[in-house]
Amino acid sequence: MGPAIGKWLSALTTWLEHTSLSHALQVTSWVVPTTQTIHILAIAAVASSALMVDLRLLGAFAADQPARNVSARFLPFVWWPLIVLLASGALLIIAEPGRSLRNPAFQLKMLLLAAAIAVTLVLQRRLRRDASFGDRGAPRLAATAIAVVSMLLWCAIIFAGRWIAYYR
Repeated sequence: MGPAIGKWLSALTTWLEHTSLSHALQVTSWVVPTTQTIHILAIAAVASSALMVDLRLLGAFAADQPARNVSARFLPFVWWPLIVLLASGALLIIAEPGRSLRNPAFQLKMLLLAAAIAVTLVLQRRLRRDASFGDRGAPRLAATAIAVVSMLLWCAIIFAGRWIAYYR
């Protein structure tokens, strides 16, 4: 990270730590554990839904159904819980800005999350443009690549999220 970004993150961290919302979240003993629980449940919903779509693209789940149908069933459970995930994550950052914003594991998690969202958007676009994308008889290399990259990204996001607590 460059010095300008580091300086900006330090200023943001200091400002957030001194907000009344941050203080309120820090002194209320049940807020952070409850928010962490909601955050973990949301990541479970997002990652498991993405996994179902990815396994379909690989032909290991619901291979008898069009990938477009499986995606239509599971992708809403990526996007809606992602909103909960982002909201709960924002609360956790506000509650403990020093623990996250300057933490390399957190920064890695955010980069991985951006990549996972991009891969999911690429998949949705491919499915809209090509109804047979990911189905038997259709070219499978792109679908397989998307599935593998998506699974690796979501696993890495989960690991990076856990590392936040241990990386100082």
